[in-house]
Amino acid sequence: MDPKAVKSDLVLILDYGSQYTHLITRRIRSLSVFSLCISGTSSLKSIIDLKPSVVILSGGPHSVHTLDSPSFPDGFIEWAESNGVFVLGICYGLQLLVQRLGGEVKVGQKQEYGRMEIQVEKPSGLFASKNVGSKQVVWMSHGDEAARLPDGFEVVARSEQGSVAAIENPSRKFYGLQYHPEVTHTPEGMETLRYFLFDVCRVTAGWKMENVMDEEIKVIKNTVGPDEHVICALSGGVDSTVAATIVHKAIGDRLHCVFVDNGLLRYKERERVMETFEKDLHLPVTCVDATHEFLTKLKGVTDPEVKRKIIGKEFICIFDAFAQELERKLGSKPSYLVQGTLYPDVIESCPPPGSGRSHSHTIKSHHNVGGLPKDMKLKLIEPLKLLFKDEVRQLGKIMNVPEGFLKRHPFPGPGLAVRVLGDVTEGNALDILRQVDEIFIQSIKDAGLYDSIWQAFAVFLPIRSVGVQGDQRTHSHVVALRAVTSQDGMTADWYYFEHKFLDDVARKICNSVRGVNRVVQDITSKPPSTIEWE
Repeated sequence: MDPKAVKSDLVLILDYGSQYTHLITRRIRSLSVFSLCISGTSSLKSIIDLKPSVVILSGGPHSVHTLDSPSFPDGFIEWAESNGVFVLGICYGLQLLVQRLGGEVKVGQKQEYGRMEIQVEKPSGLFASKNVGSKQVVWMSHGDEAARLPDGFEVVARSEQGSVAAIENPSRKFYGLQYHPEVTHTPEGMETLRYFLFDVCRVTAGWKMENVMDEEIKVIKNTVGPDEHVICALSGGVDSTVAATIVHKAIGDRLHCVFVDNGLLRYKERERVMETFEKDLHLPVTCVDATHEFLTKLKGVTDPEVKRKIIGKEFICIFDAFAQELERKLGSKPSYLVQGTLYPDVIESCPPPGSGRSHSHTIKSHHNVGGLPKDMKLKLIEPLKLLFKDEVRQLGKIMNVPEGFLKRHPFPGPGLAVRVLGDVTEGNALDILRQVDEIFIQSIKDAGLYDSIWQAFAVFLPIRSVGVQGDQRTHSHVVALRAVTSQDGMTADWYYFEHKFLDDVARKICNSVRGVNRVVQDITSKPPSTIEWE
C-alpha cells in the first residue's frame, strides 16, 4: 500500500533509538491518524517525499554532545518552516531541536529517571487546556537538559526539580516535551498527544481499516497480472491468515496456499485450522502431512538452535516441492509469494542510528518463510507491512475472519519443538504435552480468562519426579505452565492466577494425563526470561 493513498494527515516519526518509539506510532494510530516511523538520519528527500503534516523527533540513548550523535538532515528546519510542518521533539528530540536552533544543552546537575511531577507555567500551546500551576505525573528518562532556549522559545512546564519539561515556539510551529507522553506511566500523555495533534496541528483523522482494505485490494489487483499466480505458506497464525484472506479477495483462486503439518502442532491443530480455512474463509489450501520427515530429522537433537535450523530447512524443502508441483499443474511458475510481514518487522529492518545493528531484514519464523531457494525468484506481496498486530486483527474482523481465530494466542514457528525441552521424539513427550496444553488452555477459556492473557502454554520438562498415585509410588514426568500478559511480546509479565484455578488445573492434568505426576508454574517475567523456554 502506498502511504500517499491514505486518507489522513501523516505524522512522521524520526527514530533516534528510544525503546518507546514504536509506541509513539501506535498511540497516534489509535487516534485514527496515520503514522510512520523512519530512521532519524533519513535523507531530507525521503522525508519530503512522504509529505508529513507533523514530524516527531523521538527520544534516544544518545547525548547531543557526542560527535557521532544522530540528527535530522541539513535543511530540515528550513523545509519544515517554509511548508508549515509542525515539529515535536520528545526527550532527546527536544534537546536536538534546542541545540540545532542555537540553544544550549548541558549535562543536568540532577538526572531525572522514572516518574516525576511537572507543573504548567504557561497555559498555551501544548497545555492550553491547563491552568497555571496545574500538575501531572510524567515519565522522565534523561541526563542532559535544556539550559538555554533558542530565540523565540518559551518554557511552558518544569519538573519538580526545576528542569525544563516542555517548550514551544508557536510562531515557528516547534514544540518539545522532555518526558515521554506515549507511555502508560504518563497518565495524561494521551490527552497531551490528542490535544497537540487535533487542537494545535489541526490534523485530520482518516486512518481506517476499511480504507486500508480497499486500497490494499486495489494495489494487489494492479500488481498481479491477470494470468499470474500467487503462493502462500499458511502457519495457522493470525498474520499469514489475514494476509492470505486479503489476497484471496483480490485475485480469487489464483492464490494457492499450503499448510504443513510438521508433527509439532498442538492438540487437533491441523483439523481445527483446516476447518477454519475451508469452511469459514473459503481459502484454497493444500495440507501437506510432513510429520515423518520432520520428526526423523529431529530424532536425537537436543540443542534448541539446532532444532530451529532443522525445522526451518525442512519447511523450505516442503515449500519448494509444493511450488514445483504447482508449476507442473499450471504449466508456468508462480510469480509471487505472500508474506505476513508486519510493520514492527519493517521498522526493525531499518534500525535507528547509533544502535550498532546492520540494516538486514528480519523475518519472523512463525509467519514468514526465510531462506527461500534462490532459483524460485518469487516477488513478494506483503499486504500487512504497514500494520501493527492489533490493526491486523481489526482488518481480519472486517473481512469476517472468525473472532475466535483472530484472538488466538501466538504460537512459535518451530511449534512444540521448543516446548519439549530436549529430544522431541523421545518416548511420548509430544502426546503428553498436547494433552496437558489442551487441558490448560481449555480451563483458561472456561474461566473467561483467555482474552486477558497474551500467551499461555505448557512445557514438557526433561526430568522425572517421585509421586504417589493410587497408593503406588510413581516416577513420572513434570510439566510447567506458562501464562503472560504483554502488549507486543517484547516485554511480558507472568499472569497471576487464583490459587483455586491452579489447584483445579493441576488436579485435572495429573488425573487425566497418564505419565504426569507433578505440575509447576513459571512465574518469571520477560526480561530476564523469554516467553518461550527455548
